[in-house]
Amino acid sequence: MLIPFNDLLADALAGGYAVGYFEAWDIYSLEAVLEAAEAESAPVILGFGGVMMEPSWFDGGGLERLAALGLAAARSAKIPVAFILNEVATFAQIVRGIQAGFNVVMLDTSDLPYSENVRLTQQVVQTAHAVGVSVEAEVGELPDASGEMGGGAGRLTDPEEAARFVDETGIDALAVSIGNVHTLIAGKAVVDLERLAAIHRAVSVPLVIHGGTGFPEEAIAEAISLGVAKFNIGSVLKRAFLDGLKEATAALPPKVAVHQVMGSRKDDDVLQQGKARMRQEVTRLIRLMRPNVG
Repeated sequence: MLIPFNDLLADALAGGYAVGYFEAWDIYSLEAVLEAAEAESAPVILGFGGVMMEPSWFDGGGLERLAALGLAAARSAKIPVAFILNEVATFAQIVRGIQAGFNVVMLDTSDLPYSENVRLTQQVVQTAHAVGVSVEAEVGELPDASGEMGGGAGRLTDPEEAARFVDETGIDALAVSIGNVHTLIAGKAVVDLERLAAIHRAVSVPLVIHGGTGFPEEAIAEAISLGVAKFNIGSVLKRAFLDGLKEATAALPPKVAVHQVMGSRKDDDVLQQGKARMRQEVTRLIRLMRPNVG
């Protein structure tokens, strides 16, 4: 069932767990997330991101096509879900996402000067809150391990600046930079939990960790105790899906029944095998984010 983002995060804070936003990119990956969450009876955040999408495709109707897929999945879900349009590049995309049915949105403003970040985020909040849509925003900037997202060395979140930003914008959740890194698959980030604790003391809204793939698993429980209610995970899921797909295609004989192995949803559908590998990883991560549950 689709429920308000704020309610989902409030329940997580009260229950001592975090909710995963496991980024999808098509119907197979979306189903991998939802099936794993339903099997674990765990709330989840479904959604899609704008950063890695081809801009001409995304702006040429791709956003709305993804929204239609996700909204159908969210409404039929057996567990509580929110539906996010994550890190898009323009205010126009935010408006289109709201119109398409996302119930939480995030504009990527992390590389902007503080004053411009405030101005744009205020605009997003005013537009979204008027129709009951929640807003996530970021103070600080994550470094990028791949170079694909255009990030540099990054900038850590200052607790006092974070408090001022939340007060000035009225956002519903704050993404923070505490050493976490975008698209880090090899190795683990070195995170500053003392900084996270200071941010938690300074702000009243739930905190969010982007770059969850490289976040050290041994620090997840403590991060949750310090106000983190949401982790964003993407890179490791695409890696899992790709590994499953590569394994499945490598095992194909020279002659195949193409309708069986592509899009049939049967056991020998290679896309289904990629989905199964991704679903296993989502299940593992959900369990790590629920240290005080069960």
